[in-house]
Amino acid sequence: MHVSMKIPIIILATVIFVQTNLYAQRGEHTFTVMFYNVENLFDTINHPDFDDEEFTPAGSKQWDYGRYGKKLEDIARVILSVPEKELPALIGFAEVENQSVLEDLVQQRGLRREEYKAIVIDTDDPRGIDCGLIYRTDLFKYRTHRMLPVEDLSGNDYPLRGILHVEGTGPDGAPLHIYINHWKSRRGGVKETEHLRVYAGIAMRRELDRLLSTSTDPRAIVMGDFNDEPTNKSIFDVLHAANKRMNIAINDAYNLFYDIHNMGLGGSYNYQGTWQMYDQIIVSYSLLNQSRGLSTTFDGGKILKEEWMLYHDERNDVKVPNRTYGGDNYYGGISDHFPLYVTFSY
Repeated sequence: MHVSMKIPIIILATVIFVQTNLYAQRGEHTFTVMFYNVENLFDTINHPDFDDEEFTPAGSKQWDYGRYGKKLEDIARVILSVPEKELPALIGFAEVENQSVLEDLVQQRGLRREEYKAIVIDTDDPRGIDCGLIYRTDLFKYRTHRMLPVEDLSGNDYPLRGILHVEGTGPDGAPLHIYINHWKSRRGGVKETEHLRVYAGIAMRRELDRLLSTSTDPRAIVMGDFNDEPTNKSIFDVLHAANKRMNIAINDAYNLFYDIHNMGLGGSYNYQGTWQMYDQIIVSYSLLNQSRGLSTTFDGGKILKEEWMLYHDERNDVKVPNRTYGGDNYYGGISDHFPLYVTFSY
């Protein structure tokens, strides 16, 4: 009797130990992905192929090396503020002028300790603001990259920014596809410009379908400034990215910032006192709640806010991202957007 009672206790203790040990191992390593619209990160050189004269020392914004250097230092401080033990493995950017500005960024104090590499694509934006990525070479093995074009399907040949696609291998050894987007702004009217964002959603959806046709379990991270919110047509209906947790279709994607927006828990951009969730990170379901490989949770999306990044908008009585410029007025802030991040374990 005495011996038989001990056996279940020993078995139970063993099961608890094994489960606890497996859980500890599962979360032992982290892989953080970040996105940041850095509000016009230009160098100080006048490039003749782009309309960037305002961002030069002689231009209307008097953009000199001192202001450029301060912005680089501030962006580096933001990256270093991500509340994880290790620096982000991947950081996608919107509104960077060229590869050299990201190469200058990764040389900032605190970032130099990791061997970041930079990738920027040249798009059709007349001002030369593009999408870019920096990645840690110890956590992401780069394979190739390309620009995924976004076509104006109306036939008007409106120049639309392409999508940066970077393909590589994650720290678990499996293929990983990264897409960095910056869709058409709402300038000119929300309804008047909606079709242009829908065209970007079509291009991104076609690409995800292409991955599905070539792999039974494609792993994709789609991030960017979409200039639409999670419930808008371009993302919800066209890209098929939502917060569905049950009855999932094979072509569905999960928007890690859908619930934050839908429950009114904040946003990444503030327009006249109203929060907008224009910036988002979307993942394929093969990166959610997995027992092996890279995995995050349904509520893994986070908005990074620090007090020193904020400005008190007295007119609307709200603290908003402290921007660099308002028109030609220099405010000395970092960006008019908050950065986002999500941490995967493996």
